[in-house]
Amino acid sequence: MHAVVFAYHDVGVNCLSALINAGIKIDLVVTHQDDPNENVWFGSVAKMCADRKIPCITPNANELGELVHKLQALSSDYIFSFYYRFMIPQTILACATIAALNMHGSLLPKYRGRAPVNWAILHGETETGATLHVMDTKPDAGDIVGQAAILIGPDETATDVFEKVSQAAVTVIEQALPTLLEGIVPRKPNELEKGSYFGGRKPADGQIHWNQTAKQVHDLVRAVAPPYPGAFTDYQGARMVVARTSLQGPLPTNLELGVCGIQVVDNRVFGICGDRKAVEILEWFPASQ
Repeated sequence: MHAVVFAYHDVGVNCLSALINAGIKIDLVVTHQDDPNENVWFGSVAKMCADRKIPCITPNANELGELVHKLQALSSDYIFSFYYRFMIPQTILACATIAALNMHGSLLPKYRGRAPVNWAILHGETETGATLHVMDTKPDAGDIVGQAAILIGPDETATDVFEKVSQAAVTVIEQALPTLLEGIVPRKPNELEKGSYFGGRKPADGQIHWNQTAKQVHDLVRAVAPPYPGAFTDYQGARMVVARTSLQGPLPTNLELGVCGIQVVDNRVFGICGDRKAVEILEWFPASQ
């Protein structure tokens, strides 16, 4: 079996390794050049390809259409997408002789779209996972090939959960590969009406609104904790990034729970929330740091 792989991030590195270990011949890898303005804390697909002498290119989004003739000539059995960030044109998907498959970091049909791990934490989910699905013209909308679930702990950050999702993605691809190697793609409907779609998140979306509940604030902090841009609030004229919070007590008896915002009591920092409960801020630092 031959494959062309569009890949980035840890999921890209790990799932590409799983394909190679299964004996699939990688005809070409398409990845991204790292953004100098981004905090790149994850594995490099490009470096992996260089180390293993796998053909690798880094076209921009406007150049993808120019790959059609090259991929038609390769006539690979599968096209895989593992956390590749650009929408792959239908003309490219059609170049796979068996199927074009994508790995998504949620339990589809929930959390289709961008930043699925961050959105799941933000919404207080206790479970998410990874889904391998057939690529369609609409994002994350094709039939489901395989899934694996993971639990989200109450204090786990997006980085913690992403590491679990990355391992779940490997589990999914390893479970699916024996059937895929026979040229058979198992399918079950991706029932979109039972799910949800979310767009990308911007650093400005990390602003803490203290009129929300304590759990909502805690979940926001977890969802965007560094190395993501972080939740933030203003205190004494300075913008502060709130990196870690706790909902565990006990709370000082002299907190004013009717006044939303930051209070410092006994050298401990608390955020008073709209439900008259508090989050303790365990770690914060100036945004300019």
